[in-house]
Amino acid sequence: MKVRSVCVAWVIGLATFAAARAQSPQLKAVLAQMDAASAHFKSAQADVRYDNYTRVVNDHTIETGSLYVERAGSTEHMGALFYDLGPDGKPAATPSKVIGFDGAMLRIYTPGVNQVDLFKAGANQARYNSFLTLGFGGSGKDLDSAWQINDQGPETIDGVKTEKLDLVSKDPSVKSTFSHVTIWIDPVRGLSLKQIFFAPNGDNRTATYSNLRLNGRIDKKPYNIPKGATPIQH
Repeated sequence: MKVRSVCVAWVIGLATFAAARAQSPQLKAVLAQMDAASAHFKSAQADVRYDNYTRVVNDHTIETGSLYVERAGSTEHMGALFYDLGPDGKPAATPSKVIGFDGAMLRIYTPGVNQVDLFKAGANQARYNSFLTLGFGGSGKDLDSAWQINDQGPETIDGVKTEKLDLVSKDPSVKSTFSHVTIWIDPVRGLSLKQIFFAPNGDNRTATYSNLRLNGRIDKKPYNIPKGATPIQH
C-alpha cells in the first residue's frame, strides 16, 4: 500500500509538472506575436527611468536617460546614457554613465573619472543578448529558450495593452544575479514598457520606458565614448 501511494504521488507530481510546463493558448499567442514583430525589427529607442531599490537601507536611487537597441546581423547593438537626479528632482547636466555594446564588448564609461570599463562578451555573449532582447526586438522563440515563463495576464500601461510575464532564467549564473524578472511586453511591437529585476538579496531595479520609437533613425552621437578615456579591462 505504501509503495502504491508513493507511485500515485509520483504520477500526480509528474502530471502537475507537465501541466505547469505546458503553455497556455494566450501565452502561445503572445510569443507568436513577438516572433512576427521580431521579424520586422531593425531598431528601437526609448526614454528610460530606473528606480534602484536597496533593501538593507530601504533606499531608492533614481536615474533617467535614454537608450537604443539596433539589430546588426545576428547580434544586437546597444547604447544607453543615464543621469543622476539632483535634490530638485531634475537630471544632472552631464551623464553619470554611458553604456555601449557592439556584440563583442560591453563598455561602461564614467565621465566623472574619464574611465571606461571593458567587459569582453566571449562566452557570455548569449547572456548579454538575452538581456538586450528581453524587451527590444527579441522573438518569442528566443524568450522561451532562455527563460521559464509565467504568464500573469494582460495589463494596460499608458493606454497600451501589454502582457505581464514573469521570467526565471534557465542560466544558473543569471539566476544567481536575478532570481526573476517581470516584464510588461507589448507583443504587437515586441517592446517592453516596464521591467523589474529582482535580486536574491531583496534588492530590485524597476525600468520604465516611454517615448518608444521603432525602426527610426538613430542619432548615436550622445552615446559616443571618448577615445581618450582610461580603459580598465575586466
